[in-house]
Amino acid sequence: MAYRNGSMKAAAAAGGGGGGGVRPPGSNIKSSSFKSRLHPPHSSGSALRRSSTGNFAAAADGVPGRVRVAVRLRPRNEEELHADADFADCVELQAELKRLKLRKNNWEADTYEFDEVFTEFASQKRVYEVVAKPVVESVLDGYNGTVMAYGQTGTGKTFTLGKLGDDDTSARGIMVRAMEDILVDISPETDSVSVSYLQLYMEAIQDLLDPANDNISIVEDPKTGDVSLPGATLVEIRDQQSFVELLRIGEAHRIAANTKLNTESSRSHALLMVHIKRSVGRDDAVSSEVDDSSHLVKPSKPIVRRSKLVLVDLAGSERVHKSGSEGHMLEEAKYINLSLSALGKCINALAENSSHVPVRDSKLTRLLKDSFGGSARTSLIVTIGPSPRHRGETTSTILFGQRAMKVENMLKIKEEFDYKSLSRKLEMQVDKLIAENERQQKEFDDEVEKINLEAQDRIAEMEKNFAEALEKETLKYQMEYMESVKQLEEKMVANQRKQGRDSLCNGEGIAEDVHDVKRLLENEIQLRKAAEEEVNKLKSQLEQFMKPEVGGDAEILKLHKLLEEEASKKNELEEQIKSLQSQLLQMTFEADQTRRCLERSGSGNAFGGLDSLMSQVRHSQYKDSGYGQIAPINTLCEQVGLQKILSLLESEDPSVRIHAVKVVANLAAEEANQQRIVESGGLTSLLMLLRSFEDETVRRVAAGAIANLAMNEANQELIMAQRGISLLSMTAADAEDPQTLRMVAGAIANLCGNDKLQMRLRSEGGIKALLGMVRCGHADVLSQVARGIANFAKCESRAATQGTRTGRSLLVEDGALPWIVQNANNEAAPIRRHIELALCHLAQHEANAKDMIGGGALWELVRISRDCSREDIRSLARRTLNSSPTFRAEMRRLRIEC
Repeated sequence: MAYRNGSMKAAAAAGGGGGGGVRPPGSNIKSSSFKSRLHPPHSSGSALRRSSTGNFAAAADGVPGRVRVAVRLRPRNEEELHADADFADCVELQAELKRLKLRKNNWEADTYEFDEVFTEFASQKRVYEVVAKPVVESVLDGYNGTVMAYGQTGTGKTFTLGKLGDDDTSARGIMVRAMEDILVDISPETDSVSVSYLQLYMEAIQDLLDPANDNISIVEDPKTGDVSLPGATLVEIRDQQSFVELLRIGEAHRIAANTKLNTESSRSHALLMVHIKRSVGRDDAVSSEVDDSSHLVKPSKPIVRRSKLVLVDLAGSERVHKSGSEGHMLEEAKYINLSLSALGKCINALAENSSHVPVRDSKLTRLLKDSFGGSARTSLIVTIGPSPRHRGETTSTILFGQRAMKVENMLKIKEEFDYKSLSRKLEMQVDKLIAENERQQKEFDDEVEKINLEAQDRIAEMEKNFAEALEKETLKYQMEYMESVKQLEEKMVANQRKQGRDSLCNGEGIAEDVHDVKRLLENEIQLRKAAEEEVNKLKSQLEQFMKPEVGGDAEILKLHKLLEEEASKKNELEEQIKSLQSQLLQMTFEADQTRRCLERSGSGNAFGGLDSLMSQVRHSQYKDSGYGQIAPINTLCEQVGLQKILSLLESEDPSVRIHAVKVVANLAAEEANQQRIVESGGLTSLLMLLRSFEDETVRRVAAGAIANLAMNEANQELIMAQRGISLLSMTAADAEDPQTLRMVAGAIANLCGNDKLQMRLRSEGGIKALLGMVRCGHADVLSQVARGIANFAKCESRAATQGTRTGRSLLVEDGALPWIVQNANNEAAPIRRHIELALCHLAQHEANAKDMIGGGALWELVRISRDCSREDIRSLARRTLNSSPTFRAEMRRLRIEC
């Protein structure tokens, strides 16, 4: 009778034998200690699974890792019904007590206890739920599991495990039912199921899904001892139908033959390996974090459980003389019996706790290493027949099952972190955030473009309105200007007519005044000489009277009185002489200026300038610059003399000293006079005035004269040699008057343009003094400060280009950069122009680039290159930005185009 994918005739009666939940006494089952603890289920589905099959899974002996063994009795076939009609069955089942009695004769029998006993009427469904379903549930929870069928040829092993049930679904075997439960329990989105279908034929592992792959090697992990078959075909299962098709293909390739015991006897051991990968843990928490958060979160590490279910349909154990095997079939039988014998030896060694288990005696034992004595949950179903003719084979099968019940496994879940899954989740989060960011960026760009368009429209409208208003204002002011010019022309014609009549008289009057003053001065000088002679005469007389033989007291007193009177007259004369000298000097200036004005134009305008000049000279109110009106040096020297003017700088009379220093300042404004002033000691005298006098006017005019002299390069070195920069720095620190500070700043600015003096200028406090004067805030002072900084920066840039200087600018080191950046766009054109030049020169030296970027100078350079009113400065700024690698890199980073 063939049971291979056939039907057990008597098994069609559903709900047959099989006892209830009463635990057998266990007299033949060895008690052992608890060697492993089942992990609690991780889902409600697992908890529900336990409730239906707990009677077989939870043994009364409290050893969850022990191999569970069930016995299934097949019904008699036709041959046995005919041949053994007069004999009773050799097997008696007590299903409710989970016992089996094997009769030796009519009065003697051996009793055996198992975990479950199935009668010949037990259904396929009950066999699966009691034997295999607990193992399948453990596999779904992360444990490895094995379900194996063992027994004599023809007792229904293949029917129990591999029946497909195409015509009758109730006849489906353990393989098909196990896959149904697995596919129902797993999640297709996070879990995966794949199978391999193999046969062990004559000690060679062959692939039933790929017959060409007929010699697969066994690989054992040296660390964990796990056995794997990397060369086997692995097919992922998505639905039950595809799995049944794979089983059908595999069964077609399995080797079978007709023997006396079975018309279709399996000649190989079949192994169906089901690999399950499940993601356990915090998927929901991770997804909720992604949905609720607008930024990237770090999810918990997902746990992956990898488990394996092995369903083993062993070839039948048989005796050669009963099966009738000959030739090649005989060789097949030998290999089958050898492998089953090796399996029995391993189980005996494990049952007796032997120190050596001969696992390597056969490939079958190596493949089942984890099932017996390993970490898998194992269920064994042994199939037997009722015929007394096969009492020996039935006894051997029962004893095999009894020994297997003594084997204990160490159950453990195989968990690992699923880094690939974690990586995929993070990639999904990143992609989602990138898409969201791109969407927001697009919305932002659209909004910016909309605002720009609106702003451009408004700007165009405002420009139009402004142009119209400007045109109207321009026309209005042009009309007013023309009217004003007309009125001024009329007034000027009237003034010229009036002044023409008085000009000649004024000129002659001035000449007469000068002549009178000269005559008075000569008279006073003669009187002074006469007074000095008289004093000397009186002194000689006094000496004579002081002699004892000559004088008397009355005469001495009279002479003393005369001497005092003469001394008083002398002082008065000296005062008058000084006053006359001052008047002479003033009149000389007036006459010379008048003469020059008459020579230049001879018109009424000259006489108007003459009146103004005379008024300034009379009241000693020269312009703050000190060189607004300059007397020609030739005329002045002819009448007074340069040396005499310089000597008046040391006069004790403040009025004379002030007029003298103003004259020197006016003379120093002309380059032709500067050398003669320096050669005559004028520079030294001016520096002495800065050092010794506290009068603000003297210091202001002296500083102006020094500033005029400092325009000459040769004079610059003399000023530095006489410590002029220190005196200028002290004056800058003490002075508060804006005009004085303007003169001092102008002098220092001229010195800043000399390449040779830069280090000394900085060491003696010139740069600090220049920056200190910005406290004044006056536009003229700031303009001179900006000019000095521009001169200094230009010299540094030239030195850096020539290779004579390295390192940062001295201006940057002295803290000038913040003020430069702050005033780069000053409203005053002179300040702005000098600062723009200073920035361009500083930027030409690469050592200053980082400081300038940090101080905000880059933005000003970009503005200068675009908006500066002077083309030469714009070009210089563009060349500087394009030639500096540091500036170019920063502009690329900021996306600035020059």
